[in-house]
Amino acid sequence: MSEYAFRKINIDALEEDVLLPSDLYDPDPRGPDGVLGDAQRKAGEVRNLVSRGDIPGALNAILSEPPYGDGVDEAKDLTTTSLLLILNSTRASEIPTILKSLGQEQQDHLMAYIYKGMAAIGQGSDVSGSVLLNWHAQLTEVAGVGCIVRVMTDRRTL
Repeated sequence: MSEYAFRKINIDALEEDVLLPSDLYDPDPRGPDGVLGDAQRKAGEVRNLVSRGDIPGALNAILSEPPYGDGVDEAKDLTTTSLLLILNSTRASEIPTILKSLGQEQQDHLMAYIYKGMAAIGQGSDVSGSVLLNWHAQLTEVAGVGCIVRVMTDRRTL
């Protein structure tokens, strides 16, 4: 049996040149508490803006400085929930106008959240796949395929 013991060794623990996620990008300068506070403030602001019917304002608010990195999972979940509220409460006819008003960085963040929402579809969340696919198709028309490539290659996870 000792001939198979080598399979239980974690080689990465012995390797000096292990690449950690924190080596790939700078951490969020706000810190975990600051990120959570910003996410809570933005979530309240988004609810107010959506109730008043200001979808572009809500989208601009939630897509500016999104939380990223390790240790801010609660802020990421809160931001994702707020964004999905915006996407679900938008009329399909308004989407192209809203998307054209966003900057490239905001479009990239939106695409990342759309993919995050798609990943949550089978996990018991109240995410509508048809809404996400509609936003994805229209965002790809406005921002192009480059938006997808930038999201897939970004090392910061939202």
